[in-house]
Amino acid sequence: MTEHLTISISDIIHSLKLSCQIPEVVKTITSQKIITEAVREAGIEVTETELQSEGDKLRLDKKLVTAKDTWAWLHKHHLSVRDFEELVYNSLISKKLANYLFSEQVKKFFYEHQLDYEAAVTYEVTFEDRDLALELFCALEEGEITFPEMARLYIQDLELRRAYGYQGVRYRKDFRPEIAAAVFASSPPRILKPITTPKGVYLVWVEEIIQPKLDEKLHDKIISEMFADWLKQQVEGMAMVTQLDLDIYLQPEEQMCQQS
Repeated sequence: MTEHLTISISDIIHSLKLSCQIPEVVKTITSQKIITEAVREAGIEVTETELQSEGDKLRLDKKLVTAKDTWAWLHKHHLSVRDFEELVYNSLISKKLANYLFSEQVKKFFYEHQLDYEAAVTYEVTFEDRDLALELFCALEEGEITFPEMARLYIQDLELRRAYGYQGVRYRKDFRPEIAAAVFASSPPRILKPITTPKGVYLVWVEEIIQPKLDEKLHDKIISEMFADWLKQQVEGMAMVTQLDLDIYLQPEEQMCQQS
C-alpha cells in the first residue's frame, strides 16, 4: 500500500454525494450568498476593529489560545489565513445583518411571545412502568426516598445519573407539551405527579420557574431566531432554481454524454 494518497476535488464531491451531504452543502452556500447580497443592498459596512473583535471571539470559541493552536486548527481544516479572515467576515456580516433587520422588532416580539420565554430548572427520571412511577411518587411525597436517591437507582445513562437527572434551564418550547403544561402550572420546588407520554412516564422535580426578562442574552437569542427564520424562508424561495442548476452539474457522466 502506498504511503500517500491523492484526493481530488471530484473525489470530495463524489463522497459528499454518496454521504447525502450535498443538500446541506448547497443550503450553506445559498445562505451565505443571500446574506452577502442582503448586506450589499443594505449598505452595511464593517470596520477593522469589528473584524479584529470578531476574530478574537472566534478563536475563543474554538479554544485557540496560542498562535500554535491557531495554525494547527487551520491546518486540520485545510484553511489558509485568508480563509480564516473570510470566516470572520462572514460571521460578522451575518450578525450585523440580523441586527439591521430585527433589532427594532425584538421588544414587540418578546411581549407578544413572553410565555415562550418562561424557563424552568428541572430534574427528570423516565420509566416504562406507570405503576412503578406512581409508587415512587408516593414514596417521594412521604419522604421515604429523595429524588437524588431515586435518580441514582433508576437512571441508566451514567452522566445523567451522576447529575441526578438534571435537565438544566429550559424554555417552555424545549419541553414536551404535556410536560410543559404541568411544569409551568406548578409552584416549585415540588415533585409532579407521573406524566405519561409516548416516550415513557416522567417523574419531574421542578426546582425553579424563571420568569422571562429581556436582558442582553435573550435579546440576542430572539434576534438570532428571527434571523434564522428569515434566512430559512429566503433559502426555500431559491431552492427550486438552485436544484435545477445542481441537477445538471451533478448528474452521472454517462447521462451528460447522452445529452451531449
